[in-house]
Amino acid sequence: MKSKILFVLSLLFGLMFINAGLNKFFNYMPMPKDMPADLMKEMGAFMQIKWLMPLVGMAEILGGLLIIFPKTRALGALIIFPVMVGIMLVNTVTSMDGFPIAGVLFAILLWIIYENRAKYKPLVA
Repeated sequence: MKSKILFVLSLLFGLMFINAGLNKFFNYMPMPKDMPADLMKEMGAFMQIKWLMPLVGMAEILGGLLIIFPKTRALGALIIFPVMVGIMLVNTVTSMDGFPIAGVLFAILLWIIYENRAKYKPLVA
């Protein structure tokens, strides 16, 4: 039962990150109208660095794809982890509006990492 729940959560998690990564290239989701000024300033700064958003988008797409499949889930979690840390920082420092969703996604990622801890032992041993 636990593996089925983890698979469903991994599938949804992966699809959300694939969607977010594709949006960085095709801009099909509109930006909210009521974004705080600090967050707008940060997003403008990120956009000034031309290679940053495509890099994050590629990491989100690749990590999302890898997380969906159980065999590659551990690698996908490693790719998504730095992106997720950035999402958590933005949602704690700049604007708390997205924190509940980011917190749930971060908890799912931590569970994926915990369930694959045996695969990470060669990296730290």
